[in-house]
Amino acid sequence: MSLLASVAKHLDLRRTPFATVGGVALAIRGVARSTFDVDLLTLDVSVLADAYWALVTRDGAQIEIRRGDADDPLRGLVRLLSRDERPVDVFVGRGSWLEGVVKRAEPFSLLDTRVPVVRASDLILLKLHAGGTQDLWDVKQLLDGDRDGEVAHEVESRLGEVPRGAAIAWKRLREA
Repeated sequence: MSLLASVAKHLDLRRTPFATVGGVALAIRGVARSTFDVDLLTLDVSVLADAYWALVTRDGAQIEIRRGDADDPLRGLVRLLSRDERPVDVFVGRGSWLEGVVKRAEPFSLLDTRVPVVRASDLILLKLHAGGTQDLWDVKQLLDGDRDGEVAHEVESRLGEVPRGAAIAWKRLREA
């Protein structure tokens, strides 16, 4: 079983809602970008405890836990490593708007396991919230693939749920 499969199974067993985000989610949504790790998003702060991962680390995975401070947009990050495997990063998000992002994720087969993957519109909102140069390029690439405007319409319908900075970034992007 791959590290990703082990982590996904463990999150499911612990009833921890999560979704695939980042470069892998972009690739699944049609935007090719080089990435080696797999990024997962959850809101469950219990993943930031060493004891949470006891079964996964028992199988040989190494774990690194970083907790965010009060100003950090993330509550923390868990990095799981296993020899000759893609690293898995579990981000713990901050903000009630992320609950919908995780709930709307759609199942997808990735490597040797089935994982929930955020919708393209939610990926855009996450990228707008992050706000980096690469993130905005990713948003433009996702929108280039939105031939019928459905994704843009979904983004528009959720702007009231997201942090103000993400909504402002969307409006600027659409005006440009």
